[in-house]
Amino acid sequence: MDIIKYGQEEIEYLKKRDKKLGAAIDKIGIIKRKINPEPFAAIISSVISQQISTKAAETVCNRLYKLLENITPENIAQKDLSEIQGCGMSERKARYIKGIAEANISGKVDFNSLHTLTDGEVIEKLSSLNGVGVWTAEMLLIFSLRRPDVVSYNDLAIRRGMMNLYGLKKLSKEDFARYRKRYSPYGSIASLYLWEISVQ
Repeated sequence: MDIIKYGQEEIEYLKKRDKKLGAAIDKIGIIKRKINPEPFAAIISSVISQQISTKAAETVCNRLYKLLENITPENIAQKDLSEIQGCGMSERKARYIKGIAEANISGKVDFNSLHTLTDGEVIEKLSSLNGVGVWTAEMLLIFSLRRPDVVSYNDLAIRRGMMNLYGLKKLSKEDFARYRKRYSPYGSIASLYLWEISVQ
């Protein structure tokens, strides 16, 4: 199982930069989160997961794997829209998935070369696709491309985690940017802890 890897270097840095986050890290311990190192399969999984429960998303993903064997642009392109939709998703999501596959085949977005782009370039490329917003692109940066410094303002749980951590009733964009800068260059690891803190 591929997971986000980090250790003492990242932990000590974050603890030194932010005492409150450091105390939370000590309390929570190491967090193990799975990643999908295949960016194309990861983005398809993200689109499926939008606005449905984790369990429902797993069921739909498993059906799609069964239909395709491998989630590749070519395999998706060979299937009818109705076959994709028949895995348990809306017609709109099925269209998004077909469109993402077509974008890869046409060369509009080359998922195999995303690792050569900056974080900003990846977000710009992916959010040009129907069904993929900035948040989905940011999650791909963390959970597929393993980028080390992503803290998403578009993620409500991240913002709630910050508010819980610092005892804030509201969080301005300026405050968010200040905290984000404090965590850099290990923002993605800070994000793991902020998600945990958001439910406490």
